[in-house]
Amino acid sequence: MFRLTEYMQQITNPTPVRTRVSSGSVKPVVIWNLTRRCNLRCRHCYTVSADIDFPGELTHEQAMETLEDLGRFKIPALILSGGEPLDRRDLFDIGARARKLVRMLALSTNGTKLQGDALDRVAEIGFDYVGISIDGIGATNDWFRGVEGAYQAALRGVRECRARNIKVGLRFTLTEGNHKHLPDLLNLCDDEDVDKFYLSHLVYAGRGDKNRGEDAEHKRSRWAMDLLLDRAWTGVSGGRKLDIVTGNNDADAVYFLNWVRAKFGDDIADHVRSHLAAWGGNSSGLGVANIDTLGNVHPDTYWSDYTVGSVKDKPFSELWSGDDPVLKQLRTRPRPLKGRCGSCAVQDVCGGNTRIRALQLTGDPWAEDPACYLDDNEIGLFGETCERLTVTPFRGKRHDPAHRFA
Repeated sequence: MFRLTEYMQQITNPTPVRTRVSSGSVKPVVIWNLTRRCNLRCRHCYTVSADIDFPGELTHEQAMETLEDLGRFKIPALILSGGEPLDRRDLFDIGARARKLVRMLALSTNGTKLQGDALDRVAEIGFDYVGISIDGIGATNDWFRGVEGAYQAALRGVRECRARNIKVGLRFTLTEGNHKHLPDLLNLCDDEDVDKFYLSHLVYAGRGDKNRGEDAEHKRSRWAMDLLLDRAWTGVSGGRKLDIVTGNNDADAVYFLNWVRAKFGDDIADHVRSHLAAWGGNSSGLGVANIDTLGNVHPDTYWSDYTVGSVKDKPFSELWSGDDPVLKQLRTRPRPLKGRCGSCAVQDVCGGNTRIRALQLTGDPWAEDPACYLDDNEIGLFGETCERLTVTPFRGKRHDPAHRFA
């Protein structure tokens, strides 16, 4: 996750660079998919959720035991997600207890059920942030989300949260089919007094893998970043503030760094780069972790084909602190990258970007990320020739990541 607004503030209000924490002492932000049940049918859903009960999900007792372990492990943040987390009957029991155990507690929802008693409980528990997914204006969102009326229901949820002074953000997944709606969504944030905007690049997992042919072209990603840079700068330099974050394409940080260098010169750019390098880019298996609906632990939410272990058998804290070979490799800096990523001069900023896309496309988690939209000059490959991977529609082939980490 690249916090664009946060790092842009280094231009106007520079601060000392924080010391990079060693990988062995990093505690992850945990994204916990509480249930696969969901009232929508999103085309890019990485959990392939549906409006049915799925067998094998954690019981209430197992969920509460896991929550206590996360508290003892002192994770910095917990994001409760789904499916649709409001479809889990004990969500509010989990949320209320989590509020006492973790420093930052967030809810990731499609927003359509944020009303009445459910919204009262969200406000009562005191979630630090509620992220609501919207993938276009009106009918475009409904098509992506698979249910007519989903847009109006989600917008109602946004307004209900703001009426209760709950910090709320919009979450948007950029594709070829909805990119034209990005300016309108940024305007919607201003019109509805939304606090945060999160742009997610498409990841080839779940239904997002089957629909990978809809991924935004590189020129769309650059166009989207130009819009976000303009809006973030407006907020940082005195306009209405909007916290802008992007996810699942850490090349965004390099694009931002090049923007800083072009507009503000080398001294400021070098300072910003020091902060970005301390962050380190992609944090799968290090600063972020996932617990899925069955209790399986993954390096992040998109690595569903690789399981570190199950909280049904062993506490999360033990699994995450163990000697898992995939986690060990993901935590290596620099990572053993290949292709354009291996030759890239700004690996310290992006961390090799999103490894799961490379894995899904080639079977090799260390191949280049095909969603890197930067040209060779922008990543320091002056005079070098690197053949680029081509994204093709899903053909049903799956790759097992484990053997490539042996």
